Amino acid sequence: MENKFENTTRYNLNRGYQKLRVWQDAILLHTMILEEFKGFPFEFKKIASQQMAGADSIHRNIAEGYCRRSIREYIQIPLCCPCFTW
Repeated sequence: MENKFENTTRYNLNRGYQKLRVWQDAILLHTMILEEFKGFPFEFKKIASQQMAGADSIHRNIAEGYCRRSIREYIQIPLCCPCFTW
């Protein structure tokens, strides 16, 4: 199997999330979904685009979570949410 992660190398060397197995699997899933939904007819383009966007967000969320620096950054309580009013 060829290395599908060669094009993901960047100049910033602080990209440790790319070594995570879950991130590599998410990239593979994204690639598979893109290939599967590429030839969908026009009537199903909305469904196809939602599937592609969902698969794209998985590896992006993993990378974003990996780059958090503190516990406080993980716990971001939205102030507009009424369930968190003190």
